[in-house]
Amino acid sequence: MTTAGCRPTLGKVFTLPIENIVDGNPVTAEPHDVRQVWVANRIVGTEHYRFKGHHGKYLSCDKIGLFSATSEAITPLESFNLLPTPDTPSTFQLQTLRDTYLKVRAPATSKKAPEVRGDATDVSFDTTLRIRMQARFKPRAKTTKEERAREKISRRELEEAVGRRLEEEEVKRLRRARREGDYHEVLLDLKVKSKHDKYG
Repeated sequence: MTTAGCRPTLGKVFTLPIENIVDGNPVTAEPHDVRQVWVANRIVGTEHYRFKGHHGKYLSCDKIGLFSATSEAITPLESFNLLPTPDTPSTFQLQTLRDTYLKVRAPATSKKAPEVRGDATDVSFDTTLRIRMQARFKPRAKTTKEERAREKISRRELEEAVGRRLEEEEVKRLRRARREGDYHEVLLDLKVKSKHDKYG
């Protein structure tokens, strides 16, 4: 799990590991470094967003997909769309106005940090972002009885999704993940764990 930060002197955008994870749940993570904080605002008269770094400069993506944060003004290079991921609640794609997406590329070697680029053409796991905001700015969604009923899932359905019998703690963890929006991530973790247990 990583987050994007910015070096103020160079305006270079880079990744940082997430450190402040509460109760082992990445969804509850909070920034531990001011470089991880971006102020998002809708650009007046448009549906686009701009992201201002902690040093007052705007996030920008150039024509070849390189991100920086050195701009003091808003142009199309500093304008982005936030698109909700259809099947994964509480996650988004950050799309440039050239219809490409921010992507975090895994490094070729474990000694290097993941690379942030803006040239992905398809939506994938690597383009899916979880954006956290301060609690006081979070919209309060009203849930209907039907929505709450949809959120419920049986133990059998969870075990079928994972492909094995689950312990009580794993069932609770998956149900909590459905409520908090990181169900698919937790499901993947449990599937990977099952494979390791099977072959390890």
